Amino acid sequence: MLTITFYFFIAIVVVQLSYYLGIFGKFAFGKPQTIEKQKVPVSVIVCAKNEENNVKNYIPLLAEQDYPDFEIVLIDDASSDETLEVFEEFEQKYDNIRLVKVENNEAFWGNKKYALTLGIKASKKEYLLFTDADCYPTSKDWITAMSSQFTEEKTIILGYGGYERIERSLLNKVIRFETILTAVQYFSWAKIGLPYMGVGRNLAYKKEEFFNVNGFIEHIQVRSGDDDLFVNQAANKNNTAIAYHPDSFTYSRPKKSYSEWFTQKRRHATTANHYKFFDKMQLSIFYTSQLFFFLLVILLLSLQFQWIFVLALLATRYTIAWIVMGVSAGKLKERDLRIWFPIVEIVLIFTQINIFITNIFSKPVHWK
Repeated sequence: MLTITFYFFIAIVVVQLSYYLGIFGKFAFGKPQTIEKQKVPVSVIVCAKNEENNVKNYIPLLAEQDYPDFEIVLIDDASSDETLEVFEEFEQKYDNIRLVKVENNEAFWGNKKYALTLGIKASKKEYLLFTDADCYPTSKDWITAMSSQFTEEKTIILGYGGYERIERSLLNKVIRFETILTAVQYFSWAKIGLPYMGVGRNLAYKKEEFFNVNGFIEHIQVRSGDDDLFVNQAANKNNTAIAYHPDSFTYSRPKKSYSEWFTQKRRHATTANHYKFFDKMQLSIFYTSQLFFFLLVILLLSLQFQWIFVLALLATRYTIAWIVMGVSAGKLKERDLRIWFPIVEIVLIFTQINIFITNIFSKPVHWK
């Protein structure tokens, strides 16, 4: 029985190395990205619900972008605070701001996709660039960096949306590592030609892509997924590119408590259940192999079965994974996380187990 377990462990290590080297390595060891300035007309779309403090701080950063042809579409999704009033002030101050006021609709109450659809229809530009109300770009060239990846064929651009760094916070390191791992996954699969998701904190696509799939109609009943479910449906190897130049990044403030972040990740996990079969399978295989890797290491070492080979495989897997994630973290300007990789990976694995079990017994709450 132990021999079979040992061979199963070898198979798990092979699976893990296949992901890290064969797939994630496509992004980690790819060439640095350059920016070739485009002049495509861009509508920056921001949907907000009860975000008055964030929009006060971040909308001016969008309005001050150094780009020749863009507008900002601000969508107030029936906010109960002063978000709408703040938007109206910006509309008066900036000529290129367009305001969309969304009233509660009984059929679509609390559904962000309904509000976004109204904003997309109100936009006047051919290319759409999305970010969240609590996000901000890293430079005045954010629109330039994201739009630079558009070509005649590439009409969906996946960007990176990171989180601010908080010193001396293990939770912050776990959140940022999970964000890096997610980005490495969807960037790498897109480079292979199998894009499966993007993040609404930093996502761009040509407006015709939205109407080609009838917008969000196929998953309108799912409260979340205006970003990843749309990409999962509309993206393919021919129309999708990635943007990872540092000027293309956006950042937002991370959750400060484990319970808030845990609730957020529960929503994301529920949305992933609606991915295409292959995408669900490849994600399941990766995360399941991660879990089995650690469990089998503990089992085999505790029983001292083939312990030299187990230690050798453990070291090999960790070295390869550490290098790939370390190089990727450097590309995404998250270098401080490299030394924390062994710790945050384990915390993340057991968090994912907890999410899986919790979601079996209760449904998470979605858009405000």
